[in-house]
Amino acid sequence: MLIRPEQPADIASIHGVHVAGFPTPLEARLVDHLRDSGHLTISLVAEIDSLIVGHVAFSPVTAAVSAAPGVGLAPVAVLLSHRRQGIAAQLVQQGLDRCKSAGIGWAVVLGEPAYYSRFGFRPAAEFGLTDEYQGGPYFQALELLPDSLPKSAGLVKYSPAFTTVA
Repeated sequence: MLIRPEQPADIASIHGVHVAGFPTPLEARLVDHLRDSGHLTISLVAEIDSLIVGHVAFSPVTAAVSAAPGVGLAPVAVLLSHRRQGIAAQLVQQGLDRCKSAGIGWAVVLGEPAYYSRFGFRPAAEFGLTDEYQGGPYFQALELLPDSLPKSAGLVKYSPAFTTVA
């Protein structure tokens, strides 16, 4: 398996992975909108035998009282035929590594705590962060670079694409 940045020729396949991976096409449209608006900070695909089998997106987020931007991890999808092989975990880990290498200091995710804790994510409330979707314990944060995660910075806002895609 090869994990690499998306290329223009991958766009239709990425869309298809998200359509197949979720009950509605909302996530596929979200990725398209993030891309079209220039808000895909990191976009990686998993490729096996020239077939795109997975995708992960990271887009900019901001905290209410912090100048240091972070990224939101969302969405991530893997074709049903290739699930339970660790592909999503590799996409997430390599994406986080690339964010860190790019100098991005922190990341958030709205997802299953039992899954995302393996990457070091912790409840964002521990850091005084909240989200606009009332995610509670599902809203989690991760410091990628030392002393970069804003503390008690309040509301974390995702790209406008998250609220305009329906």
